[in-house]
Amino acid sequence: MKITFLGAAQTVTGSMHLVECNGYRVLLDCGLYQGRRAEAYERNRTMPLDPRSVDAVLLSHAHIDHSGNLPTLVKRGFRGLIYATAATRDLCAIMLADSAHIQASDAQFLRKHGKDAAEPLYDLDDVAATMELFHAVPYRRRFIVLPGIEAAFYDAGHILGSAGVMLWLTEGDRTIRLFFTGDVGRPLPVLLRPPDTPPHADYVVSESTYGGKLHEPQEKTLDVLRTLVQRIVSLRGKLIIPAFSVGRTQSVVYYLNHLHNLGELPEVPIVVDSPLSSSATHVYRMHPECFNDAVRRAMLADLDPFGFETLRYTRSADESKALNGKPGPMVIVSASGMCESGRILHHLRNNIEDPTTTVLLLGFMAEHTLGRRLADGAERVRILGEEFRVRAAVETLHSLSAHADQEELVQYLAPLRDTAKHLFLVHGEPQAQHLLAERLGSLGWSSVSNPAPGETVQL
Repeated sequence: MKITFLGAAQTVTGSMHLVECNGYRVLLDCGLYQGRRAEAYERNRTMPLDPRSVDAVLLSHAHIDHSGNLPTLVKRGFRGLIYATAATRDLCAIMLADSAHIQASDAQFLRKHGKDAAEPLYDLDDVAATMELFHAVPYRRRFIVLPGIEAAFYDAGHILGSAGVMLWLTEGDRTIRLFFTGDVGRPLPVLLRPPDTPPHADYVVSESTYGGKLHEPQEKTLDVLRTLVQRIVSLRGKLIIPAFSVGRTQSVVYYLNHLHNLGELPEVPIVVDSPLSSSATHVYRMHPECFNDAVRRAMLADLDPFGFETLRYTRSADESKALNGKPGPMVIVSASGMCESGRILHHLRNNIEDPTTTVLLLGFMAEHTLGRRLADGAERVRILGEEFRVRAAVETLHSLSAHADQEELVQYLAPLRDTAKHLFLVHGEPQAQHLLAERLGSLGWSSVSNPAPGETVQL
């Protein structure tokens, strides 16, 4: 029995870990790596294993850095089952199709402007073939994956349908318990139920995205949104919010809806400009069983926490393009969250040099992404092959992060400390992993490591 860390090892994004037991090979996640465009394409195109050798996939959640390379896996010959929660399956149906569409659209745009463009990794036919392999399993129900391999999903509280994955691996008379956290949510998520207490395990693979940081208080979110909307109203400018279509967008809209209900939101047009965000919000409405008690109580008075009079969702490209010609004040929420693809690039391209614009970044920005360069205060940035001077104000808000911070991760992992022989830190940058390992060591964790890309460990 062994595990090989094929993706999200000493980096964030591209989650992929191979578990081998009883002659079978099971992938935990199969995500897209996000970063420098050329490097990301090459990493995603060159899979680190033969897809035909994989017998099953256990998917923690639908975010593209965890699910986004499943169609490539299928395109290259994978024919096993993909196990996930029902909400994750429903989100993947729209997110993977959107990923295929964005790859094709970005390539078309770059060619139109005389730039080199890589071929899309996969198309809609590959996505359709992928969705046929999904098998939905409820939370906390133990099921057989393959002979000698059983699993169960535990609510991770990160996004709709997100899960930690518990594995029971048996060879002969020996059984090993392996727990993969996926991405861990906050103790009090904005919309969702808090994470389940993780089950006892012999080995733990944990995310570490915010292993070196503490988040701002969630209560700060309302104040920041209120202040920034008031600012762009006074400047008659635009507030541009890059937000992941799944999870982050719904949280932003929920807070704006709350401000509206309180009568504290200025009369300003608010546009969610992302077909995927519109579809994902519909999926959220389909799964109220995932919401926490506070949201369900609020829905007794407001049946739709994701809609109000001054808010509209756009789908067509013409609607999106029309926003560029409209003056402020206006709030635009658009994807992708790290500013690497999609419509947000066009909104930034058209507004980044306007000093009346404010760009609000939400949460972690991976290395080498446009979002990271903006967060780090770059004076000039390249967007869709052109260089622009950054004259817009750039703000960063970490209180809306759907990831647990250092202390929250420590508390989440605490029940596992006395049973786990070893803790592997993944899905984090080396500095964050080092700081988290130090903190865990001070609390009695005796064996913690951050595996190198491609490293294999015998269990």
